[in-house]
Amino acid sequence: MNLARHHFPPVRSLVAALWERRRRSQTAATATALLLLAATLRAQPAPPPVPDKLDLQTAITFALENNFAILQAKERIRQQEGIMIEVKARSIPNAAITSSLSKIDRGLAAVPLPQIPVNTKSWNIALNVSQALYAGGGIRSAVKSSQLARDAALLDLENVINEALLQVRTAFFSVLLAREQINVQESNLQLLQEQLKTATDRYEAGTVSSFEKLRAEVAFANAKVPLITARNNYRLAIEAMRQSLGFTTNTPESLQKVPEFVGTLDFTPVNFDLPAAFEAAHAHRPDLQRLAKITAVREQDVRTQRSGYYPNIGAVAGYQFKNSPYAPNQFNEALDGWTLGLQGNWAIFDGRATAGRVAQSKSILAQTKLTLAEAQLAVDVEVRRAFSQWQQASELVDASQKVVAQATEAVRLANARYNAGTSTQLDVLQAQTDLTTARTNQIQAFYNYNVAVAALRKATGQADEFIKR
Repeated sequence: MNLARHHFPPVRSLVAALWERRRRSQTAATATALLLLAATLRAQPAPPPVPDKLDLQTAITFALENNFAILQAKERIRQQEGIMIEVKARSIPNAAITSSLSKIDRGLAAVPLPQIPVNTKSWNIALNVSQALYAGGGIRSAVKSSQLARDAALLDLENVINEALLQVRTAFFSVLLAREQINVQESNLQLLQEQLKTATDRYEAGTVSSFEKLRAEVAFANAKVPLITARNNYRLAIEAMRQSLGFTTNTPESLQKVPEFVGTLDFTPVNFDLPAAFEAAHAHRPDLQRLAKITAVREQDVRTQRSGYYPNIGAVAGYQFKNSPYAPNQFNEALDGWTLGLQGNWAIFDGRATAGRVAQSKSILAQTKLTLAEAQLAVDVEVRRAFSQWQQASELVDASQKVVAQATEAVRLANARYNAGTSTQLDVLQAQTDLTTARTNQIQAFYNYNVAVAALRKATGQADEFIKR
């Protein structure tokens, strides 16, 4: 026990010292990370504030600059441009400066004559320039491939923009739909409140039973539920709109602020022709054009791999300075001069590695062609579906407009007959329910029609009407 008391305290002191050193190191690392984070936040531009008003065109413009999918597609173009620069570097002269300085042990130095001093140091500086003259067509096909890949990246950006702006339009129309649904439910609640007041007054006057008053109260209470749901749908639609825009502002000032959405769900007839839609899709869909470019890239890759069957020839030139073996420490007596020459390399047999790479590239080309054919079929199906949705939406708009007019007249007649005592309260409540349903169906039909038009335009490869191709 005495031995334990004698030896354990120094161990605890050592552990405590190590723990304190680790804690200080972690504290310093945390402080450094916080400083770097603060510097990064200061370097980033301030997010835009929530606008007071937001219309569809403004939303489209904002999404073009801030939507994350669009920003990523733009970065892929920059990446491909860097690849183009890297590949083109093989077709232009390359220059490099090399140098070396060494010292050897005297025991390794050769001494041809006793009177010559031992040279234990050596140095040289050389400028070398090389130019590829022939590579079996590999360089030319690689450059062409990188150019086609950049064109494919541009078409990918166009496709991403079309997809993103369709989402923005759909989200914007969803906000308008939710707002209109709130108006319909508020109007319905107001009508039922007026009906409840009428029933209450008649009950107090003794002209109706308590059952009619109770039924009016139940109808009024039930109408609050869809209104609450509509208001929640409006909030959710705004958040979906925020995501599609790439709007990241989340400051305390903007948490409760909601812009005024400018616009209405109108019905503007647009005509489409199915054969013309197919033709436009095959000619203008950027995703199909991108796959066609990628197919051309794979064809160039086959040529690049086949270049391994041929020799590589290049020209080299240089100018070199190096120390004289007889005056190693005097720079003015250094040796210098030009070198010119040709370099060649031809893999006569590489274990069929080149044949394997050619087979792989051919297979990738065949897969790309199959992907293109599959995409063309998918585009045809998308056009047919979008055209069918547009047809359905057009028919529903026509039907809903007639029903709203009829339901409005039915409510007027039901109230008039109820006031005259020739109909029951149930007839009035049923007419009001039918009117609410008709109005809901109408705004839903307007929403479906606007979304269907935007989806059909996108399916045929047309750019958004607020941007120019």
